[in-house]
Amino acid sequence: MKLVKRISLFMASSIVMLGLGGWGALKAERFFYPNRYHHGAEEVKIKDKEPEADREDEEEQVIETAVADEPVVTADTLYLVELVDLDKGTVTESQESIPVMYIGLNREELVEAISAFDKNPPLTEQEKGFETIELTSFSKDRVVVCKYYKEKEPEGFYLMVADHFIVVYEEDRSTIYMNTDILLDLLPDSLQREIMEGKYVASEEELYLFLESYSS
Repeated sequence: MKLVKRISLFMASSIVMLGLGGWGALKAERFFYPNRYHHGAEEVKIKDKEPEADREDEEEQVIETAVADEPVVTADTLYLVELVDLDKGTVTESQESIPVMYIGLNREELVEAISAFDKNPPLTEQEKGFETIELTSFSKDRVVVCKYYKEKEPEGFYLMVADHFIVVYEEDRSTIYMNTDILLDLLPDSLQREIMEGKYVASEEELYLFLESYSS
């Protein structure tokens, strides 16, 4: 019985000594080779971060792709202009060359350019009774703008002389509004002098009263 106890005690002591020896060896290896374990820890951290970095790269690629796919006006873009006559209530459509200043613009930039045109239209547009303009359709293949026109009624008139006859001019004194068959010589002298200097008539009603009074 004593022999069995001695053997058991010996085996237990051996196991404890073996465990202590292994622990000591591991500590010694870590002491003399610290980079081996440090490097391993860094690899684990890098692996943990890789999915996040990949997600950021994917998001950047999506943003770049979205920007690259944004439609802009090109020289090949179909440019259609709808002309709306507000007086007659008619709409006519025509295809025109895309204005050079519009090429390369995206939708927002094109809206700004059209807004600038609306605020300061060319004189030729004003003479045609231009009212306003708007963008009604936009894509890289097709752009449609709508222009509205309304004939402007003259605010006043001038009675002047041409070849001895009274001629009615619009307020700009250069655009003929109406030719008449009224001879200047048949009018009272005071009225002749007024008309020779350019007699102003404020409205159509006043104009037609004059014409009715002096027409033959």
